[in-house]
Amino acid sequence: MSDKIYKKYLPIIVCLLQLMGLFLLRQLWLRTVFQTVATYLLLCTAGVSFLLLSQMKKTPIWRQLWDCCLIFWSGIHSVIVLGLMTCGTFYLTWTQVTFVQIVNLFLGCALYWFLFLLFRRPDRAVGTGNLLIGIIGTVNFYLVKFRGSPFRLADIQSIRTAGNVVKSYDFKPGILLLLSLMDLGIWYWAWRKYYLCTAAESRTPNGKNTWLNPVSILATVFIAVGCAALPVIKYDKIYADTVQFSDDTYLAGLLAEIMGSEKGLPDDYSVENVRQAIASFQSDSGFQNAAQASPRPNIVVIMNESFGDLTIFDALNASEDPTPFLHSMEENTIKGWMYSSVTGGGTVDIEFEYLTGFTSLFQPPHTVAYQLYVEEGMPSLAALAGSQGYATTAFHPYKSSGWNRVIAYDYLDFDRQMYEEDVPSPHIIRSYISDKSDYEMIYRSTQAEDTSFFFNVTMQNHSGYAQGWYHLPRHIQLPNNLKAADQTAEQFLDLMKESDLALEELITYYSQCEEPTLVVFFGDHQPPLSNAFYEELYGKKLSERTTEEVMQQYAVPFFIWANYDIEERQDVVISPNFLGVLTAQTAGLPLTGYMEFLADLYEVMPAITPVGFVTADGRFLKKSELSQEQKDWLWKYEVLNYCGMVDLFDEARPMFCMD
Repeated sequence: MSDKIYKKYLPIIVCLLQLMGLFLLRQLWLRTVFQTVATYLLLCTAGVSFLLLSQMKKTPIWRQLWDCCLIFWSGIHSVIVLGLMTCGTFYLTWTQVTFVQIVNLFLGCALYWFLFLLFRRPDRAVGTGNLLIGIIGTVNFYLVKFRGSPFRLADIQSIRTAGNVVKSYDFKPGILLLLSLMDLGIWYWAWRKYYLCTAAESRTPNGKNTWLNPVSILATVFIAVGCAALPVIKYDKIYADTVQFSDDTYLAGLLAEIMGSEKGLPDDYSVENVRQAIASFQSDSGFQNAAQASPRPNIVVIMNESFGDLTIFDALNASEDPTPFLHSMEENTIKGWMYSSVTGGGTVDIEFEYLTGFTSLFQPPHTVAYQLYVEEGMPSLAALAGSQGYATTAFHPYKSSGWNRVIAYDYLDFDRQMYEEDVPSPHIIRSYISDKSDYEMIYRSTQAEDTSFFFNVTMQNHSGYAQGWYHLPRHIQLPNNLKAADQTAEQFLDLMKESDLALEELITYYSQCEEPTLVVFFGDHQPPLSNAFYEELYGKKLSERTTEEVMQQYAVPFFIWANYDIEERQDVVISPNFLGVLTAQTAGLPLTGYMEFLADLYEVMPAITPVGFVTADGRFLKKSELSQEQKDWLWKYEVLNYCGMVDLFDEARPMFCMD
């Protein structure tokens, strides 16, 4: 009797509760959108219909058909839950379904169907699939919380770096994560009961399992054909729509990474094309130009961790300006916005772009150049400065084990490296060495060396922002709507205030030094605050932003200041791959042929990033919107970028290096 009750009522009740739970999550924690509500109602109706029809007495073929549909529904359900765990949202709408969203749903169905073929038991397939989705979703939940982006395949190479900072994060689970995991567990439990109650009906009189039947064979063929078609899909089609991860494209984004990992030579790449590019841009005038810039200044480069000026958003409305000194800088200053290639994380990508002039636009998605591409003798700004007699130092006041820095800095031709153990009696803010103590190390170095090129990656402002307030005064308050969207945002803004005070001390110190000094300062990326916080700043969902608005989240302040007279410029637009060239030009260093090419390219597109481009006339465009002339420049850049980063043969070396 109990089996009949389970068979007749339990799956229906569980499915209703499960989908109502998803719907309530969407209503209680997230913005309400009519199209999203309609989507969930359709999904709920489909799920309940599948289970209702499965209880009816029907021919074996109908039984097989509806069991097959339930497997596919489990895949769709897992994609929804994964979107909720990763982003807290699922914005798929039936009026604007994109190709990538279809790919995402297909991958969820394919996963569960392959598991079914492997185990020959639907309950085991659903249980294993839900376990995998639960693990991935949990990892994504915390990664998005801590750094603003979910798990990527390249993160496997960065486990040691993650271990360095994991102690500073708060792993409190949160209601959304717990309810999503509960939902996955309930769905498996319902499947288990359903299968045990209907298993006898799924067997023929001779005892053979009827899960291997014409319907299953057709479904397998459908999945197999779809998977076979995926490799022939143009890589750029998927990557362009998943470079910004979202709730309804995550699995497609992982597919783009796998496809992109095999991304090889640029189109029409050849040694002859490289030779033609070299002939167009190689010049021997660099040494002559540099000789006129005497005496040579010290060059202090500070890439400040997570230094983001959120006043770029009109809706910030903080109780006070977090960075008043930065905003006041005008004399002997070149100043503006640098459009980073990353947001919320990816510090090492910006290091690499600044020091080399190569761009992550042409790398496989989410790869780390320090771990994959840096080789001995790679051209860099440090190598250029060293060739002109500079003592070159790289300093990061944290652990040396992160991002393969020790080897990478050596290959990029730094004479000396310093890490947290080299800082005597540091002042700590929260868990990290403060900018104040960091800059004191720079003072000592430039005092001890005749001509110094000092590259510094700070640590004070590293996420997360719920670590406590040790040595961090509370000053800045946000409006209630922003505070409710992300309770850690105020700590970030107070860190910006501390950085601004340390920056004022730095500039004051060098303004009193007689030795000429050039200070280059920029943030690596904006902080990993919640999507809800940024949606409050924009006043709209992130999925509704224009290209210009998307790139606004990638904008960080930069300036070049000197304690001697230089041409002053305001509102300069640049990206990190060009900033090294601007540094060399301002300091009077010679330019390699490759740097001359970048200087010419800058006049056409002053900002080049994986998420968009800024053109000379101030337009914000996607790659598909570029003119043919701009695409031709970009192709030349890709050819030279690949040559210098991967295929630096002897004949091309003078184009990139001064040695």
